[in-house]
Amino acid sequence: MAAASSSDDGAGPVRRAGRSVGRALHLPFTGTARGIRRATHAHGAGESGLGKLIELHAVNGAGDMMITVALASTVFFSVPTDEARGRVALYLAITMAPFALLAPVIGPLFDRIPHGRRAAMAGAMLTRALLALTMSGAVATGGLELYPAALGVLVASKSYGVVRSAVVPRLLPPKFSLVKANSRVTLAGLVATGIAAPTGAGLQAIGPQWPLYGAFALFAAGTFLAFTLPPKVDSAKGERKASLITHPERHPHGRKPGLRTVGPSVACALRANAAFRSLSGFLIFFLAFLLREHPLAGQSAAVSLGIVAVSAGVGNACGTAVGAWLKARAPEVIITSVLTLTLSAAITAAVLFSPVLVAVLGASAGFSQALAKLSLDALIQRDVPEEVRTSTFARSETLLQMSWVAGGAIGMALPLNGVIGMSVAAGLIALGAATAARGLLMSARRGTPHPRVA
Repeated sequence: MAAASSSDDGAGPVRRAGRSVGRALHLPFTGTARGIRRATHAHGAGESGLGKLIELHAVNGAGDMMITVALASTVFFSVPTDEARGRVALYLAITMAPFALLAPVIGPLFDRIPHGRRAAMAGAMLTRALLALTMSGAVATGGLELYPAALGVLVASKSYGVVRSAVVPRLLPPKFSLVKANSRVTLAGLVATGIAAPTGAGLQAIGPQWPLYGAFALFAAGTFLAFTLPPKVDSAKGERKASLITHPERHPHGRKPGLRTVGPSVACALRANAAFRSLSGFLIFFLAFLLREHPLAGQSAAVSLGIVAVSAGVGNACGTAVGAWLKARAPEVIITSVLTLTLSAAITAAVLFSPVLVAVLGASAGFSQALAKLSLDALIQRDVPEEVRTSTFARSETLLQMSWVAGGAIGMALPLNGVIGMSVAAGLIALGAATAARGLLMSARRGTPHPRVA
């Protein structure tokens, strides 16, 4: 017994030292995880399930960025400019054109299957996980088999976005505004994307397929996380389908106004947001090639693109933060103001074209898009009845995705002339201002003591 006791005493300090070393090694990871969980689950978001959606959206953003890094290295930077433009044009033709046909179906489709929202989000994650593995075999060569897989990734990503927009209103904690909830979700996605970009670049240095392996791991985790959302996500109790019509009394079938029709303020805000989304798609594709041919002074093409991308990302994050701080005050005035801001930046960039002004336009566009989207959320929460609110989010997000596709196609079709490109950018925002600003200002002057829904 004495010998056994002596052995235990000898092993005790060693065992305790081993446990201490183990705790020291995993503390940075567990401590970080606990900090993230506290942040995402604060103010009732953990109890309502919003915290889990925030984490799921962060995983989604990081996975999409990993795939973007892998495709950019193959389709864009690894070949001469003319060939790269041809490859990206092919990518757009194979991916965007089918999505343009599918997008009008996605919103109504999820209206019909509201009880499968968790399964739909998990399916979008699992689809991208499997396609990331498929693409890993072709990414090094850039073979044509890469493009059908990219189509699947794009459609799954956009489908996730539509469903996620419809899910947020079901997970609001008590006394939690929709603007605040969407701000948290959006900011989590931006932070995760910012972390994933350099991580993906590091994996790219190991091999072109490694960012796709990272995307596979992230989307596999997202598949599991989607099913951890609370069951009320799948509940459609009290919901009805929304019709995005401004003047139902003019409907060709002569239907009388009903609860299924959104108000004019929401319709005008949606037009403005569509202009911002089209500008975003346009700038991404146009500037990708313009800065490759004419990079910022003293910088490489990759660094120039990175500077503009960071400017847009910082602008988006600032717009999200400002939107949360404003707490949905005067959303019509906010949207009109950011339309004016971005239009001024675009006109200035067209008249006094320079790479610096292009970066300023990118920051202005990112800031304005985030703030305008949060203001649209506020208007939907204010003016659209609860029973059609979820459907309104799904259908409006589908329209915004379509606008992004259209803007990207315009950006690919233009010659690489900075003045022409910035003039077209100004025209896209001017169109949004012409079709939305007057209606928004009139709506703001009338005020909304009660929901104005036909």
